[in-house]
Amino acid sequence: MTSEFDPRSGSLIERMLFNHRGWVVALCLLVTALLGWQATRLQLNASFEKTIPTGHPYIANYLTHAQDLSGLGNAVRIAVANPQGSIYEAKYLDTLRRISDEVFLIPGVARNQLKSLWTPTMRWTGVTEEGLEGGPVIPNGYDGSAASLQQVQANVARSGEVGQIVALDARSSVIFVPLLAKDAEGRPLDYTRLALALEDLRTRYQAEGVELHITGFAKVVGDLIDGVRAVLGFFGLAVVIAAAAVYGFTRCLRSTAIVVAASLTAVVWQLGLLPLLGMSLDPYSILVPFLVFAIGMSHGAQKMNGIMQDIGRGQSRLVAARYTFRRLFLAGLTALVADAVGFAVLLVIEIPVIRELAIAASLGVAALIFTNLILLPILLSYAGVDPKAAARSLQAEQADAAGAARHPLWRLLDRFTQRRWATAAVGLALLLGVAGAAVSTRLQIGDLDPGAPELRADSRYNRDVAFMTQAYGASSDVLAVMVTTPAGRCSNLDTLARVDTLEWELRQLDGVEGTSSLALLNRRMLAGLSEGNPKWYELLPNQDMLNTVTAAAPRGLYNDDCSLLTLYVYLRDHKADTLSRVVSHVEAFAQANDSDDAKFLLAAGSAGIEAATNVVVRKSWYQMLGLVYAAVALLCWITFRSWRALLVAMLPLVLTSLLAEALMVALGMGVKVATLPVVALGVGIGVDYALYILSVTLTQLREGKSLSEAYYRALLFTGKVVLLTGVTLAAGVVTWVASPIKFQADMGLMLAFMFLWNMLGAMVLLPALSHFLLVRHVPEGAENSAAFQARLRTPGRHGA
Repeated sequence: MTSEFDPRSGSLIERMLFNHRGWVVALCLLVTALLGWQATRLQLNASFEKTIPTGHPYIANYLTHAQDLSGLGNAVRIAVANPQGSIYEAKYLDTLRRISDEVFLIPGVARNQLKSLWTPTMRWTGVTEEGLEGGPVIPNGYDGSAASLQQVQANVARSGEVGQIVALDARSSVIFVPLLAKDAEGRPLDYTRLALALEDLRTRYQAEGVELHITGFAKVVGDLIDGVRAVLGFFGLAVVIAAAAVYGFTRCLRSTAIVVAASLTAVVWQLGLLPLLGMSLDPYSILVPFLVFAIGMSHGAQKMNGIMQDIGRGQSRLVAARYTFRRLFLAGLTALVADAVGFAVLLVIEIPVIRELAIAASLGVAALIFTNLILLPILLSYAGVDPKAAARSLQAEQADAAGAARHPLWRLLDRFTQRRWATAAVGLALLLGVAGAAVSTRLQIGDLDPGAPELRADSRYNRDVAFMTQAYGASSDVLAVMVTTPAGRCSNLDTLARVDTLEWELRQLDGVEGTSSLALLNRRMLAGLSEGNPKWYELLPNQDMLNTVTAAAPRGLYNDDCSLLTLYVYLRDHKADTLSRVVSHVEAFAQANDSDDAKFLLAAGSAGIEAATNVVVRKSWYQMLGLVYAAVALLCWITFRSWRALLVAMLPLVLTSLLAEALMVALGMGVKVATLPVVALGVGIGVDYALYILSVTLTQLREGKSLSEAYYRALLFTGKVVLLTGVTLAAGVVTWVASPIKFQADMGLMLAFMFLWNMLGAMVLLPALSHFLLVRHVPEGAENSAAFQARLRTPGRHGA
């Protein structure tokens, strides 16, 4: 039959590729070598600035006043505890001094803002017989004697730092470490290096009898990067599982190796392109290479199966590869474009880390177009497949032609083309969709647990967070309200009175552990100047007195030209409900109390930044899903030219999305930067299954076959590979539940769920929906549709 094949047949793209296939392979090898070398330069890092929505008004307010808001951005807190006593011991204070000095020298630390008991910025203010006095908490004459230690204890009590820098039980104190976005040489902060330095401090000084508890974004990222090494092991395990499953299906070593190699080549291309574009890989996008591999295995298995069946029918390796390319290139290209669009839609989210994820994933999908749709069939046109494997691939078709009974699974699936089973399947899907939609209404935006939900509840970091909360009476979650005034008027009585009112109202809210502001300091100072009489715990309507107190106040409460006040709100946690409650109250207060003399602006501090992020995520969630579905629907319409076929392809995806959101509720997951892309990505990936099965089914319907026969032919040609890849990929990612990173474990469950449900939708719902929508409505104009122009060229074909 090879001699009868005309090499000038086929589309222009097919002729260009297969008539010059040696050059195509050589070019791909050259690109792989170059990008593989580039991939060795890829760095694994993260950036605090990339996780925040810089375009949001809250963040814009913070960045506008960032110079006057020291320590309210990216920072680490190191609690140095004395498990055998209190902080008022000479040995402890000497150890604390040495730790503070070492932290001061770590690259990336904002040294002028570092704060501990030993820094000059730690001062006390009090009323003595001489009047209003103050000084450093560690006095200049400190020598470790009992008298010096008593003086330190008295100074701490008058500093107002108990519950902030000093623990309530006086058994630990905090080194507050603000971080720079770039080091002194202009390089981005290296979170891996910083985390290693902090862990080195912990190891060395805990050997001296103290305990270190470290919290902050940088430490979370450091733990995630450390855990990524384990995730890479799970990635390797998933590759092995996928390869073993494909080999078990084909019993052909050479074709299995080529499919895996082509999919891994796309991953290499993707990783190599990132450093060329000046990008790095971060813990939040570590899933992307696996998604690219998963998509590649799905498409590669389809091409391999088609070529194997053609060779089994007697075609040569080259002709079989060209026929399969003709039949499946457009469906595969449409599916990959749908995947790419699903990723690219994430660019609308104004959070840089998600935009970089979108770019990285889109690059990977673009690479798949070359490696799996073009390079793979060309490689198989050289290598071919094992003849026994090719013969086995046609056993079901030959048995059916001989009148033998069909496989029990195929008989079961075929029932969904009949009215009774189709009605039951659609009805059950409708009930599941309604139930999923009802549960998904409880899906929350933001974190639902204290600490870092990306890590296990019993992780070292979350244990450190629990220690901080217990020892200091509040978490490290601080929301700062900025109050802008004309220059020199931040201490006006009317402004302070409004700040005082807001402060009192916030302290009544559930989740607020305390507040701090210039207004509260004035109350305390006035009572102190009045022998501690609680009757004077009030804002005195004496502007001179207010100005005097302001002049002695720490600069963290107001800026140098007295045009900005900062109200610190210390929260119990950063759960979504807590942040929403506080932010809503401040916004309502600002709307009622803003004037030319004082404007209340949100938000700074770790909790303020997270509140802004939650707002952007909430806005982006349904906007993103809407755009993904719109784009996928458009591509399905272009492919099938039928709104009925479009519904058949899209409705199973909608069901999977609703059930995935319900699963997030069941798992206690909120929608945040780490989880936002996952459901959207599931839509783009899931449409692959529908495109492969539906394209074959429609072709068979167009040729006059019944829905049962058309669907059975689709199962034999592409459906069994859909079943294989769905189960295999789900088995690969479900192993991630053992990951030390909770985020990775949750994503493994989510991806496994979506792989399986998208596969079930294609295998069960697609024929059931086709019974009602397509059985009497083969798309008009399908003969002229580009999606169906690829006709079988071999007499007697029963394939696509």
